[in-house]
Amino acid sequence: MANVIIGIHGLGNKPPKDLLQKWWAQAMEEGMRMHKFMPRLPKFEMVYWADLMYDKPLDINETDPESPWFLEEPYVKSPENFKTENHETRKKIVDFLRKEMKKIFLNNDLSLNYSFLTDSIVTRYFQDIQKYYSEESYDIHGEKTRVRDVIRHRLYKVLEKHRDDNIMLIAHSMGSIIAFDVLSFLKPVMSIDSFITIGSPLGLPVIISKIAAEQGHGAGERPKMLTPPGVMSRWYNYSDILDKVAFNYKLSDEFSENSHGVDSIDFLVVNDYEINGERNPHKSYGYLRTYEFSRALNEFAISGRLSLWERFRRRIFR
Repeated sequence: MANVIIGIHGLGNKPPKDLLQKWWAQAMEEGMRMHKFMPRLPKFEMVYWADLMYDKPLDINETDPESPWFLEEPYVKSPENFKTENHETRKKIVDFLRKEMKKIFLNNDLSLNYSFLTDSIVTRYFQDIQKYYSEESYDIHGEKTRVRDVIRHRLYKVLEKHRDDNIMLIAHSMGSIIAFDVLSFLKPVMSIDSFITIGSPLGLPVIISKIAAEQGHGAGERPKMLTPPGVMSRWYNYSDILDKVAFNYKLSDEFSENSHGVDSIDFLVVNDYEINGERNPHKSYGYLRTYEFSRALNEFAISGRLSLWERFRRRIFR
């Protein structure tokens, strides 16, 4: 049994798969070095789905900023002299607003109130999510099918290929929705060691309502949704308080533990991605080199060098 990292990317068009996978690996290795861990990654494989949404990938050689293929945010190293700020006031406001949002937009059965409003927001700002949840069939590589079925199957195939390995699944942004859905609905018997979500929108009311509907919640007291059944050891959720996609950063408020006693452990982190003086606290590369993520990655990497007995003891006495 080998340790394997599987990553699935998030919203928006991306550079080609090989380049994106290379940049994710570089960001993880950079974080390991920055935080004094051994930068030796297990085998890493990227699940890529941007080609199902966009005609062609972003081009690192495109120089026209007006081109739809212009790559505005490539991987860059952590900025020197990055200044962290105190966001306690923002955190208090966010905590108040996320609780009020649930009261306003979610009914007791987790169905959605004011769906016309949330649908318009999703359509305008999150077109990938809108297309993912659409019941419309699209022509994808010559076949008429729902987009989400093809995307889910891509992750399913990679998980199935590594079914005998020890898996850390890292899901960024909308990738966390896809990963949650596959682990909950398409492959609930699949066992993975670690589920890692970064910049996740899983706590947004519109997403909660979609998951709850697929989990079959009915009328009655407001339920919590369940952590995917095959997550065996940990679910770590990392969010930057400035990340608008991960507005409801506290997923432990939304998801109950599974039969293995695993529920979301939430970390507020500082995503330091910055280019040309502009921060993007949602960018995957910044999340992948935070101390908190690097610590979890190091723990997973070390576990691959332990004996079966040592791994068993760590799982029992964690």
